[in-house]
Amino acid sequence: MAVKVKDIMAVMEKHYPLHLAEEWDNVGLQAGSPEKELKKIVIALDLDQQIMEEAIKAKVDLIITHHPLIFKALKNIDYSKPQGRLLQSIITSDIAVYSAHTNLDAAAAGMNQILAEKLGLKDIQPLYNGPEDKLVKLAVFVPLTHIDTVREAMHRAGAGYIGNYSECSFQSSGTGTFRPQDGAQPFVGSSGILETVDEYRLETIAYEHDVKRIIAAMKEAHPYEEAAYDIYPLLNRGRIYSMGRKGLWPESVDLKTCARQVKNILNLDVIKMAGDLNKKIRRVAVIGGSGGSLINRIVTQEIDLLITGDVKYHEAQDAIKYGMAVFDAGHQETEQIIVPWLKNLLLEETDLVDSIEIIKLQNAPLFKYL
Repeated sequence: MAVKVKDIMAVMEKHYPLHLAEEWDNVGLQAGSPEKELKKIVIALDLDQQIMEEAIKAKVDLIITHHPLIFKALKNIDYSKPQGRLLQSIITSDIAVYSAHTNLDAAAAGMNQILAEKLGLKDIQPLYNGPEDKLVKLAVFVPLTHIDTVREAMHRAGAGYIGNYSECSFQSSGTGTFRPQDGAQPFVGSSGILETVDEYRLETIAYEHDVKRIIAAMKEAHPYEEAAYDIYPLLNRGRIYSMGRKGLWPESVDLKTCARQVKNILNLDVIKMAGDLNKKIRRVAVIGGSGGSLINRIVTQEIDLLITGDVKYHEAQDAIKYGMAVFDAGHQETEQIIVPWLKNLLLEETDLVDSIEIIKLQNAPLFKYL
């Protein structure tokens, strides 16, 4: 079966729900048709002229980027301007473009979690309490012949996650009754006759924003014309989303030593920092990309060091006043780790990408240092 853009969108949005994006952001499908069939995918941090040319040369069908090509509503598409030329190339080459930006930053296994893990932080937690996913319990009644098929379909669609465990469910046996009405086409039984059927009650847990997709997957796998199911809201705490992470540096070191270690881990030529070079570092916060605007939100957390990018002069001043050192490791440099991560994520979805070639491309460094 051919893989389409909409299949990749479903994978991305299962892991990086669109509702996590900031209000000002523009995430999701930027150009192209969800029905377009795919053979080749490119993953890059940005869609610039270099990436566009390489994608066209490779005869790519879909480009996945972190930064959206279109942030604000367009008033026109002027082919004489850089963005207009890119859009012209996208349209004439029939290449779809999809972006996951701040939704990817905030997701449980998103940009900041990956950055924190790469840096070796221990006891990683959300940097602050952002949106929280509401939980629901789903119960569906299934004949024994289809219990495994329905369970697997619901889990593939995102149900069954409890903490660090996946595919969690419970089933119990019972007896179902129904009387098919005129016009019904029952899987079992005949119109007008009360039927008694051995069934299983299959229960699992899901995040509220995933329910529509999970129910659709369940119905597609279920043999009944009208599947019987219940949705119960839960008071259990769901996942908390945050635009950053905090944790412990593997061992207490001074700021200068920590800077050398970060340079080595992120393969940086230079790192800009503010703070006492002899300051002991243990409690560390990370915000990939541009995190300076969040400094005033976290200064009361007794963070020793913030690792981020795009820090302004007065933002660094504010951090120092509260005893927090700052590493400006670069916007591109703290986010480019997401490119190989996304490739591996899609490769893990083997039922979708067995026949697709996935190419990861690195954008040329924007800044150079003499």
